[in-house]
Amino acid sequence: MKSKVRARVLPASQRRSLDELIGDLILSSGDAASKRSAFWTMLTLSSVIAAGGVITDSTATVIGAMIIAPLSTPIMGIALGSVQRRRTGSARTVLLACLLVIAVGVVMSLVLPGNYDLLSNGQISSRTSPGLMDLIAALATGFAGAVALARRDVAAVLPGVAIAISLVPPLVVAGVCLGQMSGWLALGALALFVSNLFALVFAGMVMFASLGYASEADKAAGRPARRTAVAMALLFVVVFVPLTANTVTTLLLNVWTGRTKAAAEQWLAGDPDATVTSVNATSRTMYIQVRTPGELPPLESLLDRLEGQIPDGIPVVVDASRGRRIDVGRVGG
Repeated sequence: MKSKVRARVLPASQRRSLDELIGDLILSSGDAASKRSAFWTMLTLSSVIAAGGVITDSTATVIGAMIIAPLSTPIMGIALGSVQRRRTGSARTVLLACLLVIAVGVVMSLVLPGNYDLLSNGQISSRTSPGLMDLIAALATGFAGAVALARRDVAAVLPGVAIAISLVPPLVVAGVCLGQMSGWLALGALALFVSNLFALVFAGMVMFASLGYASEADKAAGRPARRTAVAMALLFVVVFVPLTANTVTTLLLNVWTGRTKAAAEQWLAGDPDATVTSVNATSRTMYIQVRTPGELPPLESLLDRLEGQIPDGIPVVVDASRGRRIDVGRVGG
């Protein structure tokens, strides 16, 4: 059964040899000097491009940086080296590459003003709160990338794989956030990168082993391979648990902000010209932005409407028109 599945996924006529994979993924093999020169040059340029795209909030520029960035090569090299039980130096390359990209982000962040609102930038806000779906998408991308590397006839999909997986942009975002002294946002961006990293390595190991490349290892399968699999499984769980928790938290926040908006609209229902423009949950505080030509209704009635709709103790702040910010109080307080 396993051989039939392998034959369907990787026909013998399209199967790339192990030497070809090693030549593509292991920077220390073959003409190592040329490979490393190309890798570091393209990584540096892609980091600068990604940083420019992040700072200017340009999706097209960030996508361009994703296509250019070669970071997935040593990451998949880690997967192949793990399956082959050989030291390739790929892990060290990935670590140094991460430090370089983060440093570029820190330097590029110097052009931003000190009071810049990082969360107002879509390229930053979308990469600082990873969830379970990010991990699932990274796993699927890793499987697609491993198959594309192993087959001769689907190499054209590799640019799509580069776009689907987010590697350089979250590292750049982490650097920009660190440059702006926002440690929590930087940690969120690093969590996204780490989840993508482990997803790629995990998917690559599974695919390379399933497609028969492990059988060509110099050493017979044994305890080292099992230890590698156990270590990857543990690391996967370490990533899976916080991303799941963050996903649940995000879903709850969406529910609470929706309820808050409905309660605020009821609170303003007496004034047909008053509207609720937005509701945001930031730093454990619910911010309600309203627009009204007249005076606001009694604030106590807003807290009464919110009681039972969102957890007690959450501070509520109303941003009214004409620059007024009113600290309403805490729900249930």
